[in-house]
Amino acid sequence: MLDTNVLLSLFVFADSRLAALRAALERGTLIALTDERCLAEFRRVLGYPLFSLDTGGQEAALSTYTALAERVSTMPNSVPPLPLCRDPDDQKFLELARNGNADWLVTSDKALLKLARRGRLRELFRILTPEAALEYLT
Repeated sequence: MLDTNVLLSLFVFADSRLAALRAALERGTLIALTDERCLAEFRRVLGYPLFSLDTGGQEAALSTYTALAERVSTMPNSVPPLPLCRDPDDQKFLELARNGNADWLVTSDKALLKLARRGRLRELFRILTPEAALEYLT
């Protein structure tokens, strides 16, 4: 499970430091999870003027990612409670990781990483930086 900042690094900026992460997605070694809320955020962020992506570039990034991602569409019948993220916009990533039974939530977001340091989600999934995720892949 990858947050929007990581998706930008992988599918817009092609960050060479994370090339092995993208390669693992392309090989199927790592499976990205997404849902409508997270896709909507990625779509919206791709349109930010800051990134200077034309419509074709936005669609290319979105379609490349969605072709690799597995959609999580339903919430399990019984779900463990989640702590509230300090940034309400990030709560959807915690919910997706839980609902999709993710092993990891890969993020560079400070609010999410702070939850990882508290260890409150350890029984459900791990919150990792992209660099930490790369260490697990090697």
